[in-house]
Amino acid sequence: MKEIFHRTSIRKYEKRKVEEDKIKRLLRAAMAAPSAGNQQPWEFYVVAARGKLEQLSQCSPYARMLKEAPLGIVVCCQKDCRLPDYAQIDCSAAVENLLLEADFLGLGAVWLGIAPLEDRMKAVGEVLEISPNLYAFSIVACGYPAEEKTQQDRYDETRIHYMN
Repeated sequence: MKEIFHRTSIRKYEKRKVEEDKIKRLLRAAMAAPSAGNQQPWEFYVVAARGKLEQLSQCSPYARMLKEAPLGIVVCCQKDCRLPDYAQIDCSAAVENLLLEADFLGLGAVWLGIAPLEDRMKAVGEVLEISPNLYAFSIVACGYPAEEKTQQDRYDETRIHYMN
């Protein structure tokens, strides 16, 4: 799967809307992620409204690119899921799937961490008026890339420990 070795964090986007069918594919990919006990604790807020994207850009010092992004997908975790200790792991797998599908579709994206920082979680929750049974986990800024980046090779033999 070439996307694993091609995907990079893209923070600059063309002023071009992401098509509805591509958004649906991103969400399908996210929901295909593995999940502890198949609990699937995720919910997604798809944000294309310019005003909301600008507000979200203020929720974290690392979210400035949302001002220009055509799309933001906020990944939320259910508070009352069956295995809450694994909910953020499950949502992380969903985000990674979404990022890989974005690359496959010719889109650029970047993962913006929100949880576990309470101030960021609260700020995102207030902007989107998310349900009280959810908390904001992360935001994925997404669009057609207006920059090209090469993924660095992160393979490091010194971090591998064989137990034969």
